[in-house]
Amino acid sequence: MNTELIDVSPTRKEIKIEIEPQAVKQAYDKVSRKYAQGAQVAGFRKGNAPLDVVRMRYKEEINNETLQEIVADKVTEAIREHDLTPLVQPELHLDDAENIKLNGSQPVTLHAHIEVMPEIPTPEYKGLEATRRVKPTDDADIDKFIEARRQEQSSLIPVEGRKAQDGDTLIVDLEGAFPDEPNSEPIKADDLEITLGDANIEKSFTENLAGVETDEEKEFTVAYPEDFTSPALAGKTVRYKAKIKSIGTMELPEADDEWAQSLGEDFESMQDLREKLRADMEIHSKSNADAAIQNELIAKLIENHAFEVPNALIENQARNLLNNFAQDMQQRGIDINKVEQEFVRMAYEQMRGQAERDVRGAMLLERVAELEDIDVTGDDINEEINRIAAYYRTTPDEIRQSLSQQGGEENIANSLRTRKAVEALTANADITDGEWIDENQAAIEAASAETPADNTESATDAPEDAPKEKKPKAAKKTSETADASEPKAGKKKAEKKGKET
Repeated sequence: MNTELIDVSPTRKEIKIEIEPQAVKQAYDKVSRKYAQGAQVAGFRKGNAPLDVVRMRYKEEINNETLQEIVADKVTEAIREHDLTPLVQPELHLDDAENIKLNGSQPVTLHAHIEVMPEIPTPEYKGLEATRRVKPTDDADIDKFIEARRQEQSSLIPVEGRKAQDGDTLIVDLEGAFPDEPNSEPIKADDLEITLGDANIEKSFTENLAGVETDEEKEFTVAYPEDFTSPALAGKTVRYKAKIKSIGTMELPEADDEWAQSLGEDFESMQDLREKLRADMEIHSKSNADAAIQNELIAKLIENHAFEVPNALIENQARNLLNNFAQDMQQRGIDINKVEQEFVRMAYEQMRGQAERDVRGAMLLERVAELEDIDVTGDDINEEINRIAAYYRTTPDEIRQSLSQQGGEENIANSLRTRKAVEALTANADITDGEWIDENQAAIEAASAETPADNTESATDAPEDAPKEKKPKAAKKTSETADASEPKAGKKKAEKKGKET
C-alpha cells in the first residue's frame, strides 16, 4: 500500500491511498467464496453454483462488501502509519468509483479526509489585566427584593359590583386562531392569569379586556409586532376569544415585623430582615464581580490566541447550545417544531460563533492546566459530589447514580480541572479595583447619544406600558465560575410559572 499525507490545514489532513491489485484481489476472492457457500442460484444446488455465476448474480453486493472490508482496514493502517488521531470518522472518496475494478487487474485509489486537533500554541496567560467592579448594595435593591417576596405571597381577592380596570387580574380561558394561516394549530389556554396594564402583557390585551365583567365573552384581534418576544407569534395576527372566569385584585401582605417573622428564617423584625438581605446581597455582588473577572480574563485569553479550531468540535458545541435554546423555548411554552426554520437557522449560525469561542477557550484552559501541573484527585471529586448533593438536598450516592448516565465521574473531573485552570488564570492576572458601571444603563445612554436629533422617538421614549422583551440565551459562557443565584435571605422555595401572551 502506498500513502501520501497532505497537510490541508492545522486541523484537516488528507491521505492519498493506493491499494495494490494483489490485496484487492485477495479480498474480492474471499468475499466471493463466502457468497458462493450460501448462494441459491436457479439450476444449482445451494452452495454449488460456479464462482463466476455467483459473482454475476451478486455483483453489486460482492463489490460493496469487498470495498468495505479492504478500505476500512487500509484507511486504519494509513492513519496509524502517519500517527494521526481523528476526531470523527474520516470522510472517504474513491477515485473513479464508477469504473473501479476489483478483480486484481488494477489498484484501488482513494482519499481519506481526516479532522484532527491542532497544535495549540503555548498561551501567554500571566499578567492579563482586568478590573474588578463590585455592584454596591443600596436600599432600592433591598426594597425591590422585599417587594418581590410580597408579590409571591399575594392573594387574589375577587371584586364585585364593577368592571375590570387597570391593575386587576383576570382569570380567563383563552382561544386563539390565525386568520391568515387557517392550517395552523389554534392557541388554547385555560385559567390564564392576565393582569391589565402589566408591562409583560401585550398592550392589546389591556385595551380589549378593560371594562369586561365576570362570565362575559370577548372577541378581539391582536397584531403582534415583528420583534415580539415569542418567535411563534412575532409578526402574526391572532383572533382571540376570551371567557372571563373571574376578576380580582392582588392583595399584598403588609411589610411589617410580623410578616418578616412569618418567612420562617429566624428573622426577628423587618430591620433584621433588611440587614441580613444586605449582607447576602453584598456577598452576591462580590461573587458576581469575581465571575465577571474570570469571564473577562477568559475572553482576553481567547482574543490573544488565534488558531484554527476543528469544525467537528464547533458543530458539537453548537448543537449543545441549540438544544439548550430549544429547552428554554419549551419552558416558555413555545414548540420549537413550529418555529420558522429560517429563525432556527439564523439562531444556529449565531451559536456557531459562540461555539467556536467556547471550544477555543476550553482548549486554551487545558493548556493552562498542563502548564500549571493541575491535577484532580479522588478526594477532589468526592468533595465536589458532596457539594452538589448538599445543593440539591440529596445524597452523594444519588448524584453518582445520576452521573453514571452522563459520562460518570470523568465529567466532574473535567469540570474541576477547568475550574482550577480558571483559578490559576485569575491568580496570575493583574487585577485592580474600579468603580461600578451599570453596563445596561451605559448601553442605553450610548444608544441615546447616537440617535439623530431629528428622530422623534429614541430608545428611552418607549411607552411605560410597552411589553418588556425577554430574549432567550443563545449561548453559554466558556466557564461559569460563580453562583449567580439570588440572595438567600428571605427566599422561599416557591415558583410561579407565568404564561406569555
